[in-house]
Amino acid sequence: MTRAVCPGTFDPVTLGHVDVVERAARLFDEVVVAVGVNASKRRLFDDAERLAMLVEATAHLPGVRVEGFTGLLTDFCTAQGADVVVKGLRGAGDYEYELPMARMNDHLSGVETVFLAARPQFTHVSSSLVKEVATLGGDVAPFLSAAVHDRLLARLAERAGG
Repeated sequence: MTRAVCPGTFDPVTLGHVDVVERAARLFDEVVVAVGVNASKRRLFDDAERLAMLVEATAHLPGVRVEGFTGLLTDFCTAQGADVVVKGLRGAGDYEYELPMARMNDHLSGVETVFLAARPQFTHVSSSLVKEVATLGGDVAPFLSAAVHDRLLARLAERAGG
């Protein structure tokens, strides 16, 4: 059985993230969506909220489960019995950022990294940009599930004091 890990912060999970997980689920027997959890990091959504959003976003995918992790990704992969990390790439900048990590992961534990090119409709979508645009009143509904979109707008309203 081949098990892959799709790691990320997912703050919040976008449809681009879900697309990568869906495609990974077609390539591997099991996919573990690894949500980086770290209480010291400031994020818009806390660890439990991000985990819950990922569980909801991937509920339709057999063979996919969601787990939180801290520490080295390679240690998490070893604990999960996974030999592959799957990362989505939106463009050359993502490749330049991800390649050294992929090489280090291979050096540390022999885990392979598989890069999936983002579909054209998601090449400009990132959690950070979605949050920024939404904070400024822009429409980010096309990039999020309805449930995540609602949570994002509610959280931004809370933070704005409204």
